[in-house]
Amino acid sequence: MTVALHPQLEKDCYILGTVNSSTLLLHKNALLPWFILVPDTTHNELFKLDSSQQNLIQSEINALAEFTQNYFKSDKLNIATIGNVVPQLHVHIIGRKENDFCWPSPVWGRTEFLDYDPDILFKIKQALLDNNLITSV
Repeated sequence: MTVALHPQLEKDCYILGTVNSSTLLLHKNALLPWFILVPDTTHNELFKLDSSQQNLIQSEINALAEFTQNYFKSDKLNIATIGNVVPQLHVHIIGRKENDFCWPSPVWGRTEFLDYDPDILFKIKQALLDNNLITSV
């Protein structure tokens, strides 16, 4: 990535690899499969990107959403570009289950936390690599 990651994203996430020109992160809270896609741009809103970059990012979101739903057997996906705390453009792709720790409420601002077991983290990254969704960091 040529644009540096916002410090809050670096603090909260594991860097998994590159998706085209975006960086794929995994939120450190293992209570939910919570990916964050960070396009390599200085723009802070999707609509400010040219249509080819918007289309590329949408295809990345779609591929990651399908992976999240299939790999984690998610009941519902939450996909959003909030950016109120972190102004850098980033897309949340969160797998939800009807029995997750905060269902049906939003995940934002929760204090419950469980870090990833290193073996699980490795398996997620390997599955993304095996499905050609990321290249190595």
